[in-house]
Amino acid sequence: MRLSRISADRRIRGFVLLLPAVLVVGLLAIGLLIVADNSLRTLDRATFRLGDTYSLANYAALMATRLYSTTIWRTFAGAFATTLVTVALALPYAYVLVRTRSPVRRRLLLFCLFMPFFIGQVVRAYSWIIVFGRHGVVNATLGAFGGEPVVWLYNLGAVVFGLSQYLLPTAVLLLIPALVAVSQDHEDASTNLGAHWLATLWHVVLPMARPGLIAASVVVFAISFTDFAMPAMMGGGRADFVANLIYGAFLELSDPGLGSALAIVVVALASLLLIPVLLVSRSKTSEAAR
Repeated sequence: MRLSRISADRRIRGFVLLLPAVLVVGLLAIGLLIVADNSLRTLDRATFRLGDTYSLANYAALMATRLYSTTIWRTFAGAFATTLVTVALALPYAYVLVRTRSPVRRRLLLFCLFMPFFIGQVVRAYSWIIVFGRHGVVNATLGAFGGEPVVWLYNLGAVVFGLSQYLLPTAVLLLIPALVAVSQDHEDASTNLGAHWLATLWHVVLPMARPGLIAASVVVFAISFTDFAMPAMMGGGRADFVANLIYGAFLELSDPGLGSALAIVVVALASLLLIPVLLVSRSKTSEAAR
């Protein structure tokens, strides 16, 4: 009788602990349903209110306008490039942080890792504009030596650079637990068998750290795909992402139906990309566990 009461208490405690998460997810689901409902209503230009009839006019407008399709492809390309660059830079940083035996070096790496979290995204973007702007530090230095000013900003490369440095600490934090789980003995065994360090990295470290690599890639891609500030500031209106178009549809065009349709398209496309990746990674993890 006492054991059944204890198990019942544990179940109740588990439900209580899950309530905040269920509440947050429920609010997000309700908001998404409202956005989906608005996306099926067209704007009445006379009253600037959404109509009561449902149609696919907003989605048809998205498909018929080249600006939206071009921006969606640019967003995909920028998010994919940001993911590759960020994970490629985060992996060696996390590896050195995990494997270093010097307490001073580890503290220094941790300080450099957590310091960017105290600086907001907008401040970081403005900092890069000050450095790489047309009259910034780099071009001023080039001018002092007789060089011509170089356009570093206001293109897709600048946006990828800004997003990569912004998301690098997050990717490192996601990779650290996966690399900690990779035993040093496995690397030593590979080295003792004559494998080069690159072979050890490719055949031992990366396969065993796959969950962390996938988690870092998914998070970085999702955040960069939906980012607004970096494309707006470092893109300068020439390399906008979908989030910038959503902002413009809601606040500049005053068309919540069109903005909602864009938001639904972003959620659908991101889900179509990320859900298969998560399912494949889960199956591979299960096979490795067997």
